[in-house]
Amino acid sequence: MRKIILAVAAIFFLTLVNAQHTNVLIGDQGYPEEPTIMINPKNTNEIVAGANIDKYYYSKDGGLTWTEGTLASSYGVWGDPCIIVDTAGSFYFFHLSDLDPPAGNWIDRIVCQKADSVDGQWSDGSYTWVDGIKAQDKEWAVVDRNNNIIYVTWTQFDKYPFPIPADPTDSSIILFSRSIDGGQTWSVPVRINKIAGDCVDSDNTTEGAVPTVGPNGEVYVAWAGPEGLLFDKSLDSGNTWLDNDIFVSDIPGGWDYTISGINRCNGLPVTACDLSNSPYKGTIYINWTDQRNGTTDTDVWLSKSTDGGNTWSAAKRVNDDVPGKQQFFTWMTVDQVTGYLYFVFYDRRNYNDTRTDVYMAVSKDGGETFANFKISNSPFIPDEDVFFGDYTNISAFNNVIRPVWARYDPGQLSILTAIVDTSFLGVNNHDEPEDFSLEQNAPNPFVENTYIGFKLHKPALVSLKVYDIFGREMAAMINNEKYNTGKYIRHFDAAQYNLPSGVYYFSIISNEKMLTRKMLLLK
Repeated sequence: MRKIILAVAAIFFLTLVNAQHTNVLIGDQGYPEEPTIMINPKNTNEIVAGANIDKYYYSKDGGLTWTEGTLASSYGVWGDPCIIVDTAGSFYFFHLSDLDPPAGNWIDRIVCQKADSVDGQWSDGSYTWVDGIKAQDKEWAVVDRNNNIIYVTWTQFDKYPFPIPADPTDSSIILFSRSIDGGQTWSVPVRINKIAGDCVDSDNTTEGAVPTVGPNGEVYVAWAGPEGLLFDKSLDSGNTWLDNDIFVSDIPGGWDYTISGINRCNGLPVTACDLSNSPYKGTIYINWTDQRNGTTDTDVWLSKSTDGGNTWSAAKRVNDDVPGKQQFFTWMTVDQVTGYLYFVFYDRRNYNDTRTDVYMAVSKDGGETFANFKISNSPFIPDEDVFFGDYTNISAFNNVIRPVWARYDPGQLSILTAIVDTSFLGVNNHDEPEDFSLEQNAPNPFVENTYIGFKLHKPALVSLKVYDIFGREMAAMINNEKYNTGKYIRHFDAAQYNLPSGVYYFSIISNEKMLTRKMLLLK
């Protein structure tokens, strides 16, 4: 393993200071792509990420620095990474298999490896089952945080890779399994979809099964296939399922489509449910992309259900740019404290070529409206000869939001995250109060010492405080003290508060109004 310290590297000084959402390199060894990420709700400083084929990464400081390792298992490791975390803070890394030497079919099982702490001490793993002939692919998992039962769904192919020409008798189905003992053993898989797909790994194949849990322990899952987007649910922890799948939406153009510069692209769905105490608790959301508006106008979509998945809203467009641009590879999560929905996707709204940014969207009203914002610091140009993976990912808890995505620079793939600054989401930071103002600290970046200036246009009670990237108060330079009209400059000594290197915010608060600026501490 090697330590990657990037958050305070000199080459990123200006980017860190000027960007609203600081980008951090997670890893760039071994051409990583198709990433996954998970925040530990018990301690949001602890984050684990993974990438194809066999990379894992962990952070103990909220994503500012990362340690990288290579995942190993006697069952083999072959991509499609998915990371979840239980209520004890144990992480689970799901992936495909690739036994060496081979035994039976390639990718013949879904493997789950467990780490009881954030630092990547992974078990050898367990697996859901082995058919011996058929392929097990495209898995995803979720934890019911009421009882720590783990649910996993995936696609089973009769043949994969599919023969050419395809055998019409071969089919793909959605399987479900669960573990009630922390991933040690798994139930015998059951088929949950009623309409099988083919094995072509395209529009008529059943794929994209992402399970989620409802507020009363319901298990919900949707997928794409020959009939469009379909949904199923279990009200008894996966013992029984609906007699018939529920139709959610068509997918005009299919889920398998072409994006210039991308080796292959898909619009497979992501399912999530609001478990917060927000007004939208219990709402089920499905997020996907498709080309219903044309092959040069791929869009991000959302449908929701407020009655347990029995009925679904019409598809609503998440990206808010003018028509005619490409948005693709979406993922969605719900902050289970606030009930806010967060989306991450690649976006070309700013260009007329294959230059690609990374955008996010947030909905604070149950998926009725969306605010879009760019999180990547610079665009990249993908290479169609370089496999880019099949998805992005995002995790959020209590206003800590960490997306993850792959980026291509000439000859190099890497995965990155962003320290999403929630103070910029839907806030016009140029609308300053009339009775006071706050200047940018100087110097910035700074080593130990800097100076902060503010001006009062009338006498007021004032507080001047410093916060970390998670909104925790780190220093109170002025605490509700009376100041007269005038300009003031205050010296800030980071050593006095034992602050490590990183991004911080300082705020002036007066008369229930607040102004905030960002600063960067180096040591």
